[in-house]
Parts: sequence; structure tokens; C-alpha cells
Amino acid sequence: MKTELKESRLVAGNEIHGVVLKKLDEHEDYRGSFTEIFNHRWNLDLDAVQWSLVKSKANVYRGMHFHKRHDEYFCLIQGECELGLKDMRSDSPTYLEWSKYELHGEDLAALIFPRGLLHGWYFHVDSVHAQSVSESYVDYGKDDNWGVVWNDPDIGVPWSFDDPIVSHRAQDFPDLDSFKKAIAPF
Repeated sequence: MKTELKESRLVAGNEIHGVVLKKLDEHEDYRGSFTEIFNHRWNLDLDAVQWSLVKSKANVYRGMHFHKRHDEYFCLIQGECELGLKDMRSDSPTYLEWSKYELHGEDLAALIFPRGLLHGWYFHVDSVHAQSVSESYVDYGKDDNWGVVWNDPDIGVPWSFDDPIVSHRAQDFPDLDSFKKAIAPF
């Protein structure tokens, strides 16, 4: 009996200006498969300068992070995750809108989003993702490495979990109101 393929897709909230969910084509044969996960000809608004491979255990949450200077690319390779976004760009037509995506390693897709969005991801199972940013990790400064506590109800994202494993740093992230006062205006 064949199981139903889980689809990577927007599952709640609204589309946010500048966010692209790019479905990827997996080409399979008797040896395995080949998938192009990035091509400069896709005309994405991303100037990738660093690529990283990230492994996360089940029940890990990474975020909610925020950067003024760099755009991001996220591609789940194995596992499954929820990815939440909130638009904090005051000049954006989707200012303060939020969205929630489900990504599944069995339905390869990349989520590309611009600077100025709160973003975080939760892994239901042990997972692997590729991530790219338009600023090298070693160049991140405290002036552009912000965060908001993941479960602030004012973010709006309806997460399906309630007790994730977060980093020590994320445990001390402020609420959304305090964050908005700290970065205003953006």
C-alpha cells in the first residue's frame, strides 16, 4: 500500500511580500536521485554568500530570529518542519502579516525570504536542512542578530507544539512589543 506524499506548502496565514516557496524537481533513477537545490537563473532576490548544512533533533525550535541586513534560503532535505514568518518591514504591503509553512523532505521545496522578517522553524523529527544567508555568519553583529520569544501570541503563528527545545540565547528573547521598540523604525 502506497502512502500519501506530504506536500510542502503554506498551511496558515497569508502570503508575505517577497517570500518564495520554490518546488524542487527530484530526478530519480536506479542509483538514487539528483535535485538541484539552487540555481542563479531562478532569479531569486538572494545574494547567497554562505551555505550551511544543519542537523536538528526532534522537538528542536530555532528562532524567532530577525535580521535587517540579510536574506535567507531554507531547504528541508530530510524530515519535517513547521516554518513561521512575520513581516516586520514597515514599508511592506504585508507589514505585520504572518504565515506558517509545512516542509517535508519527501516533497523537496525551498523557502526564500527577504530581510526584515521574523522567522523560526520547528522540527517534528530528526531533520536536515540546507540554509543560505546573504551575510556570512562570522560577520553577524549584535546590531543585526535579534530575536523574539517563539510563543508570543502577538506573533500570530499557530504552532502545533508547546514545549520545544530552544537555545540558551532564545530562552532570553524579548516579547514582540519590546522587540518592536528596540528596532523601531524598520
